[in-house]
Amino acid sequence: MHVLITGAAGFIGQALAHQLLRQPMVEARPLTRLSLLDRTPAAVAVPSAATAPTLQHWPCDLSDPKAQAALAHRLAEDPVDLVFHLASVPGGSAEQQVVLARQVNIDATAVLLEAAQAQVQAGGPVPVFVFASSIAVYGSLLAPVDDATPLRPVMSYGMHKVVGELLVADFSRRGAVCGRSLRLPGVLARPPAPTGQLSAFLSDLPRALAAGRPFVCPTSPQARTWASSLPCVVAQLLHAAGTPAAAWPAGRALMPPTLHFSLGEMVDAVAEVHQVPAAALVRWAPDERIEALFGRFPPLQASAARAAGFVDDGDLPTLLRRALATG
Repeated sequence: MHVLITGAAGFIGQALAHQLLRQPMVEARPLTRLSLLDRTPAAVAVPSAATAPTLQHWPCDLSDPKAQAALAHRLAEDPVDLVFHLASVPGGSAEQQVVLARQVNIDATAVLLEAAQAQVQAGGPVPVFVFASSIAVYGSLLAPVDDATPLRPVMSYGMHKVVGELLVADFSRRGAVCGRSLRLPGVLARPPAPTGQLSAFLSDLPRALAAGRPFVCPTSPQARTWASSLPCVVAQLLHAAGTPAAAWPAGRALMPPTLHFSLGEMVDAVAEVHQVPAAALVRWAPDERIEALFGRFPPLQASAARAAGFVDDGDLPTLLRRALATG
């Protein structure tokens, strides 16, 4: 089995690559080659075991049309069985870099899908295509979310993910891929870096408190959000790859289960797990825009995903233990 990860140098991409190298089996098939695509090489070491898959680094700037064409040509010569498409220009950065975001989030997704279609037309395998969508597709949420909740993005990033989901569904309908789009929530705990993500405070808050450092939170303690740990999201991506196509709806998209909690509850859980005076370390300074985007999440009912075998972290202390162990 040949697996390709785009955005492989990213937070989730590196963790997914490490997991595939530790357990090189997908859908009960051995992983023989793992191709990591990003502008910069992913920091992933090759295991010394004789059964370890061949690791390939594919440097590629997905915002460059010439690089996109070269990638399509390469895939035609070296077919893939499974694609994890994680590369994206996220929220705040997508608002500020409109052309770049469209090139990466929409154009590159179309290029990958068209390459898969060419692969099938040439007699190659129909690849499973796991697309990392986002809860940004829902936009401002005022009522509980379930499998029938309409998509109403309020930022360019969310709109791009809606377009990506539609592309994946359309190419799946035509037999070019076996597509699966997962609407990922906030993932904890992202390393501190200038990614342009407005939700970065959700990772910075528990990390600072666990280390005994003060933190100014841009929401109220009553603000409620959704989040999963990095290990949980990696497990969900791998589960998506191995789930039967019949488990997916016609739109080929699912909202995986995640935890719903207040920021005040997160602070209390950090205190419980790390035995620190977390409440005394926080100063609450609500920013209306941040709270509106990330602090007013309603309850979630991910019935279809749970029926397909997806699970969340279980509880907030477990989420924080997993998140801070990897963050």
